Amino acid sequence: MSLLTAGKISHDWLKTEIRKGEFRRMESRFRSWITENGRMGPSGEGGFVAEPERYHLYVSHACPWAHRTLIFRKLKKLEDVISVSVVHPYMGEQGWEFRDYPGATSDTINHSRYLYELYNMAQADYSGIVTVPILWDTKRETIVNNESSEIIRMFNSAFNAWGDTSVDLYPIALRDEIDAINQRIYHTVNNGVYRAGFATSQEVYEHAFDALFETLDDLELHLSQHRYLVGEQITEADWRLFTTLVRFDAVYYSHFKCNRQRLIDYPSLWAYTRELYQIPGIADTVNMDHIKTHYFTSHPSINPNGIIPKGPEVDFTAPHDRHYLQMKETRHGSI
Repeated sequence: MSLLTAGKISHDWLKTEIRKGEFRRMESRFRSWITENGRMGPSGEGGFVAEPERYHLYVSHACPWAHRTLIFRKLKKLEDVISVSVVHPYMGEQGWEFRDYPGATSDTINHSRYLYELYNMAQADYSGIVTVPILWDTKRETIVNNESSEIIRMFNSAFNAWGDTSVDLYPIALRDEIDAINQRIYHTVNNGVYRAGFATSQEVYEHAFDALFETLDDLELHLSQHRYLVGEQITEADWRLFTTLVRFDAVYYSHFKCNRQRLIDYPSLWAYTRELYQIPGIADTVNMDHIKTHYFTSHPSINPNGIIPKGPEVDFTAPHDRHYLQMKETRHGSI
């Protein structure tokens, strides 16, 4: 990432998110919504109407937050509705960049070299972290939203006129449960691995480490008895967890010192991750080369020599054998 201050690029983005030794992620700034009729969204900002071929998604294959949006785009069959550009996996002093690399693309819409240029286009005096994903409106030539949790909900429902209406990853009857588990998983797992990895004091690191594995232990117990996190179907909650789990053994275990145990040491969590990976189309959204290249070369304070480990070998295609857990349940455990 990079940092813009009143539209000017600076390189010490991480220092702005470390307070008293703890990594505290800045909130996303662009929070408008696309809706079917163009009316206001849940955040109170909107006016963007869903249309095919109007919106463009900017992502990194390395980023778990951006990965969520690619999964929803795939599952809702929106590839022909929402186009995409992919940044280079290395994030240098100028932040995310568009240049040649297998699996990366150019900026086919705005022809920018660096991602921060898009933020400047949307708001000339923008101050804040430059992040992926970005959902861009080609008609108004601005950023609609750069908060992944909101982009996936737009993909889930706003584009149903062109997407797969049989897929609903945020069903009304389960929303309270989904929101509750999302909150815990975000703080202790999704963001928890970063809080451990970017900690600059032993106490802060250990607090994040303990919270992470307490939640993983609880998830292991729950998933030993239930096929999915909430209800009888795969929901948004599962995919939000998946993007962290799929990176865990290759990156977070070693690079972020989350090394009490590996994902593959959790029988139910590991089988659950394999099941999700094997959903048709999902493997296409996982680019382990981009993931490892980014993390091990782009954080010099953690890995100053930029050596990319050759291992581990993780087989996400091995049988998961989770069919023994009945899809239909009479009651749901809480995590």
